[in-house]
Amino acid sequence: MDKNYANKSIHCTVEQCANHCCNSDYCSLDSIQVGTHEMNPTEKKCTDCQSFQLS
Repeated sequence: MDKNYANKSIHCTVEQCANHCCNSDYCSLDSIQVGTHEMNPTEKKCTDCQSFQLS
């Protein structure tokens, strides 16, 4: 994976993620998976980027 690639369609500020673009606030993946940890999500904080990988 090229961490210098900034996918301009996926904004991201999580610098601890291995997929974070090293020089801007974007993800370096072509696509991400978004999911939830709740049975009935009702707020933004109920969702998760399931593509997150600790760097």
